[in-house]
Amino acid sequence: MDHHILQKAQCFQASKDDTAGIPNLQLYDVKTGTCLKSFIQKKMQNWCPSWSEDETLCARNVNNEVHFFENNNFNTFANKLHLKKINDFVLSPGLQPYKVAVYVPGSKGAPSFVRLYQYPNFDGPHAALANKSFFKADKVTMLWNKKATAVLVIASTDVDKTGASYYGEQTLHYIATNGESAVVQLPKNGPIYDVVWNSSSTEFCAVYGFMPAKATIFNLKCDPVFDFGTGPRNAAYYSPHGHILVLAGFGNLRGQMEVWDVKNYKLISKPVASDSTYFAWCPDGEHILTATCAPRLRVNNGYKIWHYTGAVLHKYDVPSNAELWQVSWQPFLDGIFPEKAITYQAVSSDVPSEEPKVATAYRPPALRNKPVTNSKLHEEGPPQNMKPQPGNEKLLSKTALKNQRKHEAKKAAKQEARSDKSPDMAPTPAPQSTPRHTLSQSTSGDPEIDKKIKNLKKKLKAIEQLKEQAATGKQLEKNQLAKIQKEKALLQELEDLELGI
Repeated sequence: MDHHILQKAQCFQASKDDTAGIPNLQLYDVKTGTCLKSFIQKKMQNWCPSWSEDETLCARNVNNEVHFFENNNFNTFANKLHLKKINDFVLSPGLQPYKVAVYVPGSKGAPSFVRLYQYPNFDGPHAALANKSFFKADKVTMLWNKKATAVLVIASTDVDKTGASYYGEQTLHYIATNGESAVVQLPKNGPIYDVVWNSSSTEFCAVYGFMPAKATIFNLKCDPVFDFGTGPRNAAYYSPHGHILVLAGFGNLRGQMEVWDVKNYKLISKPVASDSTYFAWCPDGEHILTATCAPRLRVNNGYKIWHYTGAVLHKYDVPSNAELWQVSWQPFLDGIFPEKAITYQAVSSDVPSEEPKVATAYRPPALRNKPVTNSKLHEEGPPQNMKPQPGNEKLLSKTALKNQRKHEAKKAAKQEARSDKSPDMAPTPAPQSTPRHTLSQSTSGDPEIDKKIKNLKKKLKAIEQLKEQAATGKQLEKNQLAKIQKEKALLQELEDLELGI
């Protein structure tokens, strides 16, 4: 919102004399108190006007149009974007050229879609910079990156028809101003809790899946770069410089935070901010503010200032007869604070550290005098670097490396056994006409290798189906085409595993 303009809105009411209704949205000049313009706003949804960062362009959703006002002259709109049943729009960050993302919900079997435009080029069939259609969307959240080159769209349904989630169903889509688009494939089923762009605009982090939730960083090709494994988390916050990422579990979770160095993918600290309802990075990229505010929580209100290494530097508790409603950092322009080297050693603090209260699990009376057995409701997934290393096409996890060593040892043992046998005991060579698929029916005796072979076959079958769809003329997504390109590598990997059996 413009720093010099105040918005005031109230519910729409039709007057007896005028069926058009009484203006219920007013814009005021904060300096003079003058009412600059009054509008009639019938819908409560997406009623708020939006300004560009330099505050020279204002946009407002009016029925099937978005009206654009320049230089805060609200007497007449300078341009308009007309789309039937347009539901929402988001202006891009940054200076000119301005861009706008618009959302039109689907109806009567037609898909919903998001389109990107560059202001003021709205006319003509090819005016849109990009277009992405999708089903399963009752509402969307559109997130521009800082450089205004791409938008992430979280499409949500109010009801999950599969019955898997009480909160509906979500999908994540990527749309770039160069026309590229893709569905972001999330490896774990469940809700999408949070999606955030890095300030570099070259990667984004998604927190998703049934608890314990996964968190993954993706690049602009929508390929996973780093997987943080699973944990009690539902939010992600990049530092202003983009070099540190905080994964946190607030709300109905206990306030655990994981602070990560995302250049080296190293865990820095794991502080706990219990009962926090607010989180914010300081513009210096070193300090963090957490707070417990009303009306979300009306007891134990207060705030803490942390260093990212986990130390509490300042703490303020509101008196028991008072409430804290809002707290925020003083804003600064970008570039005021230079990026500093990351430290892993906790800084010194005069504030006494508090040990977080560990809630003990409930035990029924019949089990209270018996020894505790270690059991987990969920298997926890460890962090994993998904980025291919130089000179190595496929990155192997610890389990894969272990299986590879077993495979190599078994192969060497077989070769040694064959060399020890006499020529007349040598096995009869298999005929050349033996079909290759007969090898796939054999088992290695190692469950891990058998599981890997099964997964490779599953991927190859999916690629065959995609190729058949492409042959029928269906246009494939960017990530689906990337899957087809991996067919040769998957076949080679399958052959290597089968030959070792």
